[in-house]
Amino acid sequence: MTDHDATISEMRSVAAEAGLRRATILAWRDLDDPEAGGSEVSAHMTAKYWAEAGLTVTMRTSFAAGQSPILDRDGYRVVRKAGRYLVFPRAAISEMVQKPDPSHGLMEIWNGMPFFSPVWSRNPRIAVVHHVHGEMWQMTLPPRLAAFGNFIESTLAPPFYRRTAIVTPSMSSKQELVSALGFSPDRVTVVEPGIGPRFTPGDAKSPTPLVAAVGRLVPVKRFHLLIDALVAVKPRHPTLEAVIAGEGYERPRLERHVRAAGAESWIHLPGRIPDEEVVDLFRRAWTVASASAREGWGLTISEAAGCGTTAVATRIVGHLDAIDDGRTGLLAGDQAEMVECLDRVLGDDELRIALSKAACERASALTWERSGLGILEVLAREAIRRRELESRR
Repeated sequence: MTDHDATISEMRSVAAEAGLRRATILAWRDLDDPEAGGSEVSAHMTAKYWAEAGLTVTMRTSFAAGQSPILDRDGYRVVRKAGRYLVFPRAAISEMVQKPDPSHGLMEIWNGMPFFSPVWSRNPRIAVVHHVHGEMWQMTLPPRLAAFGNFIESTLAPPFYRRTAIVTPSMSSKQELVSALGFSPDRVTVVEPGIGPRFTPGDAKSPTPLVAAVGRLVPVKRFHLLIDALVAVKPRHPTLEAVIAGEGYERPRLERHVRAAGAESWIHLPGRIPDEEVVDLFRRAWTVASASAREGWGLTISEAAGCGTTAVATRIVGHLDAIDDGRTGLLAGDQAEMVECLDRVLGDDELRIALSKAACERASALTWERSGLGILEVLAREAIRRRELESRR
């Protein structure tokens, strides 16, 4: 029996013991959304493997332009109805009209704005919180809306979730959820993400220095700071090239930033590229880089590690777990340190090879099957706890 088959079998046992037969996942965005990122990949992989384990899985999410409202994908159903804001009441109403069912689990993905499932759901439920959004509100919304979003996340919503089992991808994210939102440590479980089996080392690196970055082109990723760091490093490594792959509303601004730096010939923004090209990019790169301000983990760092490539990234929550500083990659506390770390990795072959080897070994332990099992175990514990409470009444 393969590791995959064994893990799926364990999922079946966990679900059976808890009496779980169905599961609904509430997500703000779907995998097919143009702005989909690590959160959407995680939700998809969880749904896929839960369905393979025998659960009937439905994902309720917002409508994506050009996509059908209902889709069957990899064994589970996706219901995409309502816009980015109306999806919250729409999903809640769709679940509320159904009778309470102890065999029907609910997984809410709290991505900044919660679905407030503790208010209306009587089924076994958990919430997945990848990270606290903090200054992200000010980066993406006008001042009043930003203040409103921050108020909901930091003040209004947390008391409703005090008795809810929370899942988060990293220990550093858990610590922030406890310190910033006031969650009890014993109600927050760390379940590390996975990476797909396609992320494996390639045959050869680029003959000249190549830095790669992959992600949504949005303010929180701070690609403009990465561009500045690359420009500062370029004189020390004249043949350096960089690829920043991804799509988002910041793209025009970033393109202007590259032009203003006179770097159009060696910093490339190809947009969103196919999965096989992402793998090839990670395999050829000398290092991946991230200047992000907020992450629950930093999935592209681990995907690149699976391809045998180290990383240079900001020293933030999430990255603290995705990178073992000095062993699998380098963490930078500020812009000057980012430049210094990039210079070290690009200029020291022995260091870069050692970091990449350790990163690849670390990434080999991250699988979506194990991640799906870990989240299901949390939901199963909630189902059993509720069943025991009901039996005492």
